[in-house]
Amino acid sequence: MKIEILLADILRKERRKKKLSQEKIAILAGIDHSYYSKIERGENKPTLNILMKISSALETKLSEIIKEIETKTKTR
Repeated sequence: MKIEILLADILRKERRKKKLSQEKIAILAGIDHSYYSKIERGENKPTLNILMKISSALETKLSEIIKEIETKTKTR
């Protein structure tokens, strides 16, 4: 599976766990809502800077997101 899709799944899961909308995450991260939506669909490849903003908005460590991606790529 592509990393973009894994990242999208993880971000969506974290956002839903916190009961936040895509729009709210985008606002908190200071990015455009449509850009965030494309990230969650695996259509955009965010920069490290953007990922840091999103992880902060989700109140999740970026290292935990990356660790989950690494774990999922090893098991496939």
